[in-house]
Amino acid sequence: MKIPKIADLILYEDDNLFVVNKPAFISTLDERGEGSEINMLRLAKAYSDDAQICHRLDKETSGALIIAKNPEAYRLVSMQFERRKVKKVYHAVIEGTHVFESLLVDLPILNTGKGTVSISRQEGKRAETWFQSLKYFKHYTLVECRPVTGRMHQIRIHLATQRASIAGDEMYKGKPVFLSQLKRKYHLGKDQEELPIMKRFALHAYEVTFKVSEDKEVTIHAPYPKDFDTLLKLLDKFDS
Repeated sequence: MKIPKIADLILYEDDNLFVVNKPAFISTLDERGEGSEINMLRLAKAYSDDAQICHRLDKETSGALIIAKNPEAYRLVSMQFERRKVKKVYHAVIEGTHVFESLLVDLPILNTGKGTVSISRQEGKRAETWFQSLKYFKHYTLVECRPVTGRMHQIRIHLATQRASIAGDEMYKGKPVFLSQLKRKYHLGKDQEELPIMKRFALHAYEVTFKVSEDKEVTIHAPYPKDFDTLLKLLDKFDS
């Protein structure tokens, strides 16, 4: 994998912080046992010495990530996350046709360790996500997800509870999308193995709104990466 330059990923920057469009397959922070692996924190520190990452995105998730350049900015943004003042908008491609009209999923999430979570009304922590269908295909739906809380895998498991797993999210029963499923008379060459259209689950942190100072709020929009864009174009062409 080619290591990206942070400067090429920046969507917004001022003296105190910057927002990048995080590529998929790069961890936000140092993961356990991944000593030598590149991550967003290391890339950010190479760009700005005191960089601190203000929130996390799953390794496979692309999109808007806020990075502070100094402790004051980190505090300012962290407080907004704690008080649920940061507005986050994700886009996901889910399996099936689902009409979500301002659907609120309010199901507590328990972090079971080992990188997995479950829904637990007894032991889970409060978790809320709003869902709105944006575009319908025959077998899939493009959905806007607005998490109110910030639990691990929150959007992914909340969608799974609606029998609307994210395409390619095998941890939560989502299956990868293959062109052969969408396109009639699709032929693979002999001895060729078909690869999924996206090599990850179809979730992108599309937009973030927060205060960059006491009196200035910004909304930063992160364009779709190539794989997400390609999936939507192919669904448009062969599944609408």
